[in-house]
Amino acid sequence: MSLRINSEAPNFTAETTQGTINFHDWIGSSFAILFSHPKDFTPVCTTELGYMARLKPEFDKRNTKIIGLSVDPVGNHAKWAKDIEETQGAAVNYPMIGDTDLKVAKLYDMLPEGAGSTAEGRTAADNATVRSVFIIGPDKKIKATFTYPMSSGRNFDEVLRLLDSIQLTAKHTVATPVNWRPGDDVIIPPAVSDDDAKKRFPAGWKTLKPYLRVVKQPT
Repeated sequence: MSLRINSEAPNFTAETTQGTINFHDWIGSSFAILFSHPKDFTPVCTTELGYMARLKPEFDKRNTKIIGLSVDPVGNHAKWAKDIEETQGAAVNYPMIGDTDLKVAKLYDMLPEGAGSTAEGRTAADNATVRSVFIIGPDKKIKATFTYPMSSGRNFDEVLRLLDSIQLTAKHTVATPVNWRPGDDVIIPPAVSDDDAKKRFPAGWKTLKPYLRVVKQPT
């Protein structure tokens, strides 16, 4: 199953460190970040999980829930969480999915169907593609996704920046330019006519080219 932007995020029921969840019900009316890990007690992921714990208040402000996934049992997650808190200075404060049967990894196209049905005996290298991030909207559609190699730590500040862009552009029918940060000018998409733009942006905008109109970020 190939997942793309605007695909429906596959639903599932799974055990987590905070109890059993139905994924779509758990998302509810929020945005969600699902980020996956190839195995517990791996060094790069240890740093990532700690950083996400520190970032959680920022995601909370944006009506966004975060949830981790590792292809290992929930009991191992609890032990790993102690290492994360000790080494990263932050306790894991969000649920972590135990995907021992590889069900979720396969649903989200992170492992092939032929990967088997158990995490037992699998190494991090066997699960190397389980290093993905999915941003999912309240409509349960995938808004963005990307996958990193095991040797490169993910940039979760970029995930937060991307989430800000996704939420802003959905609310105001604008686009964000390269390296945009909240508060920077934005772009009026070509699909918005000048007449419509006058209604949306009565203070006006700057036309660099007929297809490139720059305007202050709406609030």
